[in-house]
Amino acid sequence: MFGLFKKKGELEKLQEKYQKLMKEAFELSKINRTESDNKYAEADDIQKRIEALSTKDS
Repeated sequence: MFGLFKKKGELEKLQEKYQKLMKEAFELSKINRTESDNKYAEADDIQKRIEALSTKDS
């Protein structure tokens, strides 16, 4: 019924995780720059995986 119970694909999960990490990194940038840089690095790795999945699907 309107995709209400549709499971999320790997790409959607990675995009959500990327958004969460970027938000955390932004919040940490105000407090602890080193931790913020680590979060940005994690988000960058996930972005690369998203790009790889996107090009694979195309």
